[in-house]
Amino acid sequence: MSNLKIKDVATINPRFDKANYKIDTSVSFIPMAAISDKNYKIEKEDEGVLSKYLKGYTSFEKGDILLAKITPCFENGKIAIANISHMIGFGSTEFIVIRTNPKIILTKFLFYILRSEKFMALGKNNMTGSAGQKRLRRDFLENYPIILPSLEEQQNIVKILDQVESVIQKRKVAITLLDDYLKAVFIEMFGDPVENSKSWDVKKLKDMSLKIHSGNTPKGGAQVYVKEGVLFLRSQNVWRNRLDLDDVAFISEETHNKMRNSSLEHKDLIMTKTGRINTENSSLGRAAIYLGENNRANINGHVYMIRLKKDTVHEFVLFILTTNEYREYIRRICVGGIDKRQINKVHLEEFPIISPPNELQNKFSEIVHKTESIKQKMLLQSQELDIQFQALMQKSFSNT
Repeated sequence: MSNLKIKDVATINPRFDKANYKIDTSVSFIPMAAISDKNYKIEKEDEGVLSKYLKGYTSFEKGDILLAKITPCFENGKIAIANISHMIGFGSTEFIVIRTNPKIILTKFLFYILRSEKFMALGKNNMTGSAGQKRLRRDFLENYPIILPSLEEQQNIVKILDQVESVIQKRKVAITLLDDYLKAVFIEMFGDPVENSKSWDVKKLKDMSLKIHSGNTPKGGAQVYVKEGVLFLRSQNVWRNRLDLDDVAFISEETHNKMRNSSLEHKDLIMTKTGRINTENSSLGRAAIYLGENNRANINGHVYMIRLKKDTVHEFVLFILTTNEYREYIRRICVGGIDKRQINKVHLEEFPIISPPNELQNKFSEIVHKTESIKQKMLLQSQELDIQFQALMQKSFSNT
């Protein structure tokens, strides 16, 4: 094994010599958005000619590693190997290009090192620039230490990691198929929920609700958060049909009591009210259901609480609000600029919700429960696999 630095085994942002290529050479173009967060592969590529991208873009070759250097793209794990259609590619200037020396290190081996929790954690602490525009320091990347085994050992490590990751990816595909199944069942039973293609009765959300209320941001903001207390749900906790409590905050009973109007009850729906509309995981209009105890959670000013009437099938309404069709409807009626849109309470109250017979709604709700039960088991298994994968990564690169 050898004690080396990344700059000893790879070239960072290698120079592109346009003299070696014709001006009309076909090239691939990879925007930052083409790499999904923590998906580690290029989802989309555009085709163009060399002359179009010579200025204002980062060049790379097929097989190079592309690493996002700007926050939050770096923190979201936007990194991929450029398995592109053409020998030459161009992309965002916020990509760092890493070209390995194949005589010393396998590209996939370094790729896994750069995806490790250790590298990502240290990278977050080695960025420069203003709060909203921090970038990974080049000298940190170049001097990042690695202990390099032989090429044969590298191949063995990569083979094992590839096998585990393949299982993880197959599990994710299976989970996606379950989501697709529910969408197909819904469309077959009820049609498009916005166009109302089956001509169901339509009710306004306010007529189906006992209360629709926006949360509050307590005076002092994050300064009033406590280690234990009442759950305080913010927009980052509300996703499509799920609550993510990894980064949840807590408020004291005293603060909670001052915000009684936004105290949650079991089965309240929660919807985010602000966000961008041009991002894959836009925070605008995401909805979930709160299944905790009455009066043991509250919401901040970027979240709406929707308390439906008792005779309403909550799961049915939630499913409608989280469909792609309704997501597009929300984008059409929200107000504000491109960078930040908002759902007004008046608009929310007027949301049209199709109202088939409760018998059909309950039948669909049962299908949702059964499917979600399978999905939750698969998600837990997937999380366990992710933990095992990271442990394997740590073991493989423990000396780097």
